[in-house]
Amino acid sequence: MVADDYYNILGVSRKAEESEIKKAYRNLARKYHPDVNKDKGAEEKFKEINEAYSVLSDPQKRAQYDQLGHERFTNASKGSYGGSGYSGGFSSDFSGFGDIFDFAGDIFGGGFGGRSRGPQRGADLLKRMTITLKEAVFGSDKEIELMHAEACKTCNGSGSETKKTKKCPRCGGTGQVRQQSQTPFGNFIRQTTCDQCKGRGNIPEKPCSACHGSGHERVQRTVSVHIPAGVESGMRLRMEGYGEAGDYGAPNGDLYIEIHVTGDKNFTRTGDNLETTTHISPAQAVLGTRVEITTINGKKLELQVPAGIQSGKKLRVAGEGVRRRGRHGDLLVRVDIVIPKSINSEIRALYEQILVLEGHNPSDSKQKKGFFDKIVDDIIGDKE
Repeated sequence: MVADDYYNILGVSRKAEESEIKKAYRNLARKYHPDVNKDKGAEEKFKEINEAYSVLSDPQKRAQYDQLGHERFTNASKGSYGGSGYSGGFSSDFSGFGDIFDFAGDIFGGGFGGRSRGPQRGADLLKRMTITLKEAVFGSDKEIELMHAEACKTCNGSGSETKKTKKCPRCGGTGQVRQQSQTPFGNFIRQTTCDQCKGRGNIPEKPCSACHGSGHERVQRTVSVHIPAGVESGMRLRMEGYGEAGDYGAPNGDLYIEIHVTGDKNFTRTGDNLETTTHISPAQAVLGTRVEITTINGKKLELQVPAGIQSGKKLRVAGEGVRRRGRHGDLLVRVDIVIPKSINSEIRALYEQILVLEGHNPSDSKQKKGFFDKIVDDIIGDKE
């Protein structure tokens, strides 16, 4: 395993069960959480642990990671904005971790529940992208138009013209407000997010005139997306930091690109293999032949069809399938024996001669059709 392999980071094997991965994550999170471990590099290690767990704890992401490999999986999250010097960095996505942080109170003495909500990470975005089968096989670089929130340039995302903030007077900087109401069962106290500071605990010293104190502005960008070779329909590529802008001082969300691969008239995909069809005559099937096939990248190949081949048999062309993680799948060529619907008299005479050599009576094929034969003909004709 490479040094930054997600399995290596959590210290588990590639065959580790979900419970084993969760247990390893819990132990490492306790050890390296910045609130507990003040050693240099502990915070960065904690981020790596969360990044690894966010992938390996999700069955779909884990399957993609195992298929694409660490380098291709992480490279899929790299992209660039057109016309703007923006760069995205890793940001821990704790959404969906559920019971993983139920043990936070045991570790940190309930600090998670009692502290201010603080600056919040930006929301994730989802875009759907349609690509061809050829692009899925070989990979591609594409561009998409993205409308999202970025930090306001006037106030650098602070929401304040002076770029300074002050403690929220409504919640006293906690980000939470307590509301008390009387019920027949006694006093009921409810704690909610402060609507003035939106849970941040601070408000702009002087609201920015450009963003009206929000710290964000809506911007349309052209984003370059690298699609790694071997992707399949339903896979999601994550571009770190390309989602909505977070609160002042918090990271951006991520952009997820969901891939849809369109069908191809000549090829179908089964795992890492591609399939296509070649058509031959009965005579070619009996005697054997050579046919020319075209691969998905347009290359012409000559294929030997052995004598006596049966219709539906697949011939393998090594290395002309899906290319993923340094391995190439194969191209499977399905042989379809086409029976002619009409033949000239010369060919008919040859077929009759073959019937004689096989011990059959050619006149049997010329007998008059009965009632049920006509019904069968009508049914076949309707289907055609």
